[in-house]
Amino acid sequence: MNYSFHPAAEAEFLESVGYYESKVPGLGDAFIEEFEALAKLLADSPKARQIELQPDIRRASFHRFPLSIIYREMPGGFQILAVAHDRRRPQYWLGRL
Repeated sequence: MNYSFHPAAEAEFLESVGYYESKVPGLGDAFIEEFEALAKLLADSPKARQIELQPDIRRASFHRFPLSIIYREMPGGFQILAVAHDRRRPQYWLGRL
């Protein structure tokens, strides 16, 4: 699976893991597992998700958590621009493009 994080997106991912783990022991691991499963789906079919922002920014939502992976396809994989909450600060990640 070939993906890379924007540095700010990696920080968001790690913060989310810590947050969920602090709420319920083991929930951080569940978040990581769902993230990895979603990342694998995106690696297999990066164009399967609808375009969020032209020309190529897409969103893939988690099932269990109110978060989404905001990403764009890159040669050989995809770049994660944000691990964004679905209901807070819409499109705050635009500065990362």
